[in-house]
Amino acid sequence: MSIRSIRTLLADDPDVGAGNVLSSRLALGPGLDEPLLTFDTPVDDHAAWQPFTLHELDRAVRARAAALHALGVGRRDPVVVYASDAAEHVLAFLALARLGAIPALLNPNLDGERAARYIARLGPVGILADPAHLAALAGHDAGAPAFPEISTLGAGDPEAAPAPYRHWSGDPVAITHSSGTTGMPKAVVHSHASLYAAIRHRLRLPRPQGQDRMLSALPAPHAATLIALNLALSSHTRLAVLSRQSGAGVLDAIEDWRPTGVIGFAATWAELAHHDLSARELASVALWWNTGDCAHEVHIRRLIAAGSRESVTREGRVRLPGSLFVDGLGSTEMGHSHFFITHGPGTERYGRCVGRPHAFVDCEVVGADGEPLGPGEVGELATSSPTLALGYWNDSATTFRTRLRGRFLTGDLMYRDEEGYYYHVDRLVDSVELGSGKRLFTAMSEERVLAACPDVADCTVVAVRAGGQVVTDVLLVLAPGADPSADRTKAVTSALDEAAAATVRQVLVVTGDDIPLGPTGKVRKVLLRQRHLESVTGR
Repeated sequence: MSIRSIRTLLADDPDVGAGNVLSSRLALGPGLDEPLLTFDTPVDDHAAWQPFTLHELDRAVRARAAALHALGVGRRDPVVVYASDAAEHVLAFLALARLGAIPALLNPNLDGERAARYIARLGPVGILADPAHLAALAGHDAGAPAFPEISTLGAGDPEAAPAPYRHWSGDPVAITHSSGTTGMPKAVVHSHASLYAAIRHRLRLPRPQGQDRMLSALPAPHAATLIALNLALSSHTRLAVLSRQSGAGVLDAIEDWRPTGVIGFAATWAELAHHDLSARELASVALWWNTGDCAHEVHIRRLIAAGSRESVTREGRVRLPGSLFVDGLGSTEMGHSHFFITHGPGTERYGRCVGRPHAFVDCEVVGADGEPLGPGEVGELATSSPTLALGYWNDSATTFRTRLRGRFLTGDLMYRDEEGYYYHVDRLVDSVELGSGKRLFTAMSEERVLAACPDVADCTVVAVRAGGQVVTDVLLVLAPGADPSADRTKAVTSALDEAAAATVRQVLVVTGDDIPLGPTGKVRKVLLRQRHLESVTGR
């Protein structure tokens, strides 16, 4: 049986989903002793960067399932996973899914106090954590007992593991959380079917260039990592999962592991773009695959200038300098990017264009009254897809508040053009009403500043309302070698539209340490607004 046949069989089997893809793949046979999944830290008897075959992965998962079963964990039991290493999250997810339990994956960058409050709201049967995160929780009431330290699960007896639980399409298989940039992270519940719906779609398409050997620079506890994992298991893609996503660390991993594709968030691409990519060995990379927030044009252009890709010419198949970048827009709740666009050397559709919707997406842009808007009109994205999460764990009020006529209100402000391309201008919570029908869009403003100021590596626009007026501060992180004393005020205000430029109070050069980030690396603009409002009002 060929790998292509396996892809087709998995795609066509309605019983296959995120909760049983490993056992389903094992049942089909071929390729079980070929390297498939790699972690960047030692786990069980595997050294860091020593790949697991499917047989070895199955044994590691069954050992953990047996240990968890012995602890009394079973069907529908929520279990928190809070650890630094990507391997612990991935293996715990697979083991808990095998039992029909519900892994609740926590980002290791979430501090102990907030993690404890978040866990208490979940109401899990127990907590799986490493020593560092058990220590972080000490002194805080998480409302749940700690299980034995997470690395001990690998000592379980694989032969004692119960048979895999038989999942139904609507069964909850994971709880992941939002970025928490506006406060306490929201607990998002994914189903057996929702986390696999986009994979089922992709398995029916030709495998794109760059997908045969993928490096994941995604946070391990994120829904996007679970999707990448299940895609790798279903399509026989070699996947390496990083525990940390710093720009320098990702570049080192590319040079050492030589992936053909790299998947990550916009924050990671921004970090990579701060480096001199021409000085790094990135020729293996044909594809950069972005999910979550859409990426900035200047960062995309720097990445596609690196790497190399295959192309068919009159002389046959050749490798050309320059790579491809697949951009889009997604969120934890959306379960998978709902849009896609491919950038490469010579493409010019930027301006925060996220492309067209995937075939499995039914979306519209709606106004404040919930009614659909026409081309060129900015409103909130309302989207429907089989990839959508079930809702928020223990929070039905927020679940129903974010639904409109069967669609999910994402909180993203967008518009579409006459050709059906969609453009992202801001998050609703970050934009500010200016009056007279005008609105300040911070994300679009950042895009324009970055495009206009080549010596600026990153930009954050902070807009607050004080005394009936909108005041905007523009924070610039400079590229290496840029003059920090230069006055960039005129260049910045010239890049903004007239209404936004009129609100600018100051343009400040800052360091990355001055920008507060959430667990996934996104800017916590709510904290910046508080700081800058205090500086405006003196309170």
